[in-house]
This record gives sequence, structure tokens and C-alpha cells, in this order.
Amino acid sequence: MSKAITSFLLVALLSAMLMALSLAVARYGYPFGMVGVRRLESIVSAQNFLPLAGLYFFSAALMMILPLKAASFVLLNAADALMWTVLALLAALVGCVAARWAFGQTSAPRSLLDWRLLLPLAVVGCHIGLDVLRRNVLLRSLAFAGFFLLTLACLFWNFRI
Repeated sequence: MSKAITSFLLVALLSAMLMALSLAVARYGYPFGMVGVRRLESIVSAQNFLPLAGLYFFSAALMMILPLKAASFVLLNAADALMWTVLALLAALVGCVAARWAFGQTSAPRSLLDWRLLLPLAVVGCHIGLDVLRRNVLLRSLAFAGFFLLTLACLFWNFRI
């Protein structure tokens, strides 16, 4: 847990510094600054979390039904990597929003109120609670159904309200 928090804070700080550098260069009239801003914003939108969350929930569903050795293979080679990717993208999003807010864009924190940002929080929360879900047979069965439904929702539901 502390490694996740430290990684989140470091990636948020680094992305905030890069966004601040890009915004400062753009403020002085250089067109390269907006190129950096657009590149950072292209990777940190809420819609980028949908396929990653779908992949993570599918791997979590597999871990609920696979035997222990196969489940540990999926955990180490898929679920961990997906969770760290989601965590890094979420931290980059927070860092970019913080840099925009620091440069006077007071409406920037409103982008953190997008309900699709619940998906990366759900991925991190599920990853933390995977051990508890795997111990109990009833919880494992319910978690399999829930993870499979979340996978289908992330891949096939429109998410436009």
C-alpha cells in the first residue's frame, strides 16, 4: 500500500512538473509548449481507463476461477502490470490537473469529478482486496460474477449519459 501511495505521489509530481513546464513555455509564446500540453492531455483522459479496467477485471475474473498456480501467473504477469499502469495514468491525470490549477485555470479540478474516474479507483481497490476475495469460496464466486460483469460493462457499454 505504501509503495502504491509513493508511486502515485511521485508520478503526480513528475507529470505536474512536465505540465507546468509546457504551460510556462506556451505562456511565453512558444508553440512547442502547447504541443507538450496536448501530448500530456492525450494520455490522461478518463476514457483511457475503460479498456485498461476491462482488461484488469477480466484478469481478476480469471484469477477467481483458475487454480492457484495459474491464478498466480495471471496476477504476476497481467493484473499487477495493469494495476500499476492504471495507477500511473491516474497520478498523471491528477498531476496535470494540479499544474493547470496552479497556472490559474480554476476550472481544471472539475475534470476530476468525471464519474468514469471511479473505474481506476475500483481497479486499485479490487487489487488491494484480491487476497480476501480469493480465500472464501462464496466471495470468489460472487467476485467472479462481478468482475465478469464489470469486464462486459467496460468493453461494451457506451458510458454516455
